[in-house]
Amino acid sequence: MGLIYSFLTSLIISLTIQGEIPYSSLEKAFSSNDASAIVAVGKDKILLNILGKEGAYSKSQAGLVIKDFFTKKPGNTFKFIFKGKESSEGSFAIGTYESKGESFRVTIHFIKEGSDFKIESLTIEK
Repeated sequence: MGLIYSFLTSLIISLTIQGEIPYSSLEKAFSSNDASAIVAVGKDKILLNILGKEGAYSKSQAGLVIKDFFTKKPGNTFKFIFKGKESSEGSFAIGTYESKGESFRVTIHFIKEGSDFKIESLTIEK
């Protein structure tokens, strides 16, 4: 059932209006701990820095790393607190993820590929 949910979420994200950063889809994905939906918006290689562990990962690897974070730090609240100005090169956004009374800062850098914005890097820090 989870696989079907992830597939449908990924499909919905991929059908979002082109040219816009899918902020609401990403907020829902973080709130529901859906790593697949997050990486669906990413480039083929995503730079991750999760609690000091850095690396460049393929989408499938990035999904596993983010899923591992969600397993260790399950949450249900995520909200963007800053959305940078979109340019022809990209943008960035900062959000807050809450897990068991802990608060994490999430920074996402987007790059413009064609008419779409893709996640280039994602950082989660205390």
